[in-house]
Amino acid sequence: MTSADYYRLGNDFRRQGDFKRAMEAYMEAIALDPESPAAEAKKMLEDIYVFYCKDMYNP
Repeated sequence: MTSADYYRLGNDFRRQGDFKRAMEAYMEAIALDPESPAAEAKKMLEDIYVFYCKDMYNP
């Protein structure tokens, strides 16, 4: 799979509310291409974790 494939997969997981799998897909996309739009999507997802789940996620 390509970086773009993982990015789209992450978006699909995020829309379904599966944030853990979305984060994993975004991280795979970033590993393949650090300039991928997944980097911004991952940052936004981290912000959601920090806002709603302070005890659940510690970077």
